[in-house]
Amino acid sequence: MRQFALALLVSAVTAVVYAPIGLLWWRRARVRSRTLRLVAAVEPEPYHAAVLRNEATEAAAAELVLDGYLRIDGEGAAFLTEQGRDPACTPAHPLPAALLEAVRRHDPEPVSIGWIHWCEEDYLERLRGYRRERDALLPGIPRMPDGEGNLLLACCSCAGIALVMLFWLLAGALLVTGRPHGLREGAWTVVAAFGLAALLLAEKARRVVRARTEPGDPLGDLVRSAVHPAFAALDEEQRVRVLRSVGDRCTWRGVDAVVHEEADDEDDEDDEDDEGDDQWLDDKVWWEDAYEYRASDEEEPDAPPGSASPSSG
Repeated sequence: MRQFALALLVSAVTAVVYAPIGLLWWRRARVRSRTLRLVAAVEPEPYHAAVLRNEATEAAAAELVLDGYLRIDGEGAAFLTEQGRDPACTPAHPLPAALLEAVRRHDPEPVSIGWIHWCEEDYLERLRGYRRERDALLPGIPRMPDGEGNLLLACCSCAGIALVMLFWLLAGALLVTGRPHGLREGAWTVVAAFGLAALLLAEKARRVVRARTEPGDPLGDLVRSAVHPAFAALDEEQRVRVLRSVGDRCTWRGVDAVVHEEADDEDDEDDEDDEGDDQWLDDKVWWEDAYEYRASDEEEPDAPPGSASPSSG
């Protein structure tokens, strides 16, 4: 009778412990399935996918190069072509059009695409506006239930774990100290032992549930699965030049560099003049001191003995 009551009690506690785990499995599996269905129905525009990959500027520059609006040299400097200077010629998509307008503002000075990407506020605002517009068309991804941030649930979980561990110790002690009599009591003992073993594996089962129902980043996997068509159409040399221009943030700054360079040249000329004046003054003082010192040495031997030097008086 003791083994039967123990097996019944252990089975009931095990069911109570695994019921939330089963409910968590069911909820997370539903959310994961819904998320995958929503992402599977998404067909992002190539430029929107490039924005989500943080590669929109590279794609826009690649399209401008392919269409003959831009020329990028081996050092990463971007120049407008005759077609790029024609105000009547403008790309249809807003992102390459915004990049072309930014380069036109620096014409005829060379500018790097990286400088525009990091420092041109008008281009950045249009890029952010395009992303907001396209992100609004994406479906809402449901939030995976994980219980994080719920203080009450965390406290109840800690209290429940403490009670289960206390019960496990008491049930284990009763199971070890009790000796079954007959086949039936032995069977109930085995049932109680399996129940206690299942209680030990409850936390591992919870981690397995979370791992197997985790959807990951399906939208990120979708946008990373393909390269923008314009960037893929570049040959190897063009691709290297575009990436070099995008990665250059300070060498080619267009009309902004001209102002700074002129100011730097004026400062350098002033510094050189000051240094020349200081050097001439230093040389002059040094030679005057050396001459006076040498003249005093030559005059002293000609003085009669016992006479005082002029400086001593």
